[in-house]
Amino acid sequence: MDALLLEWDTVVAAFWMTVRLAAVSALGSLVLGTLLTAMRVAPLATLRRTATVYVAVARNTPLTLVLLFTGLGVGANLGVELSSDIATNNFWLACIGLTAYTAAFVCEALRSGINTVPVGQAEAARSLGLGFLQTLRLITLPQAFRAVVAPLGSILIALTKNTTIALVVGVSEASVRMREMIETYGDQVMQIFLGFAAGFVLLCLPMGLLFGWLSRRLAVAR
Repeated sequence: MDALLLEWDTVVAAFWMTVRLAAVSALGSLVLGTLLTAMRVAPLATLRRTATVYVAVARNTPLTLVLLFTGLGVGANLGVELSSDIATNNFWLACIGLTAYTAAFVCEALRSGINTVPVGQAEAARSLGLGFLQTLRLITLPQAFRAVVAPLGSILIALTKNTTIALVVGVSEASVRMREMIETYGDQVMQIFLGFAAGFVLLCLPMGLLFGWLSRRLAVAR
């Protein structure tokens, strides 16, 4: 444990980067995933096909390749700069990759939630003169979100663990710091590994408990 104590500030900063990556990517994937869900249930066939292709490709592409595409393809080859600072630019590129990948899973979770909403409610909304977007916003999506709180929690936990792959974009999060500390303190490999593993447990376990409680609290009675 001596290495963890000596590098305590570095460890805290590494996990703070992990939290920032997860938080920003979670927000972005929730927005993009909701948009994709709306497209998948839209009355226009073009929108449905576009969203279906996106979700199929994203879900079946390894996250490492997605992040390599955003880091090397978008960042290096296309020269897209979201910040003049290299570290900040890499952070945003990693967030884009994580968002693009995770949004596909959010979309599928929300679509399954929409399937739990009785068809008669949408028909009743249309009989009242509500359009597609109004029905989706006021009737369908609120119930869908409540139905898939637990799956969304699982996706957030998976996203938090997936931030370890952000190293391919050059983001120094927890896994990068762990590797650097293992190289520096080779006689304390097990202690360093267990310390970082405990850090991820402390991040993910409360989220699982929170979303489990919210799922029971917000469950829609049928």
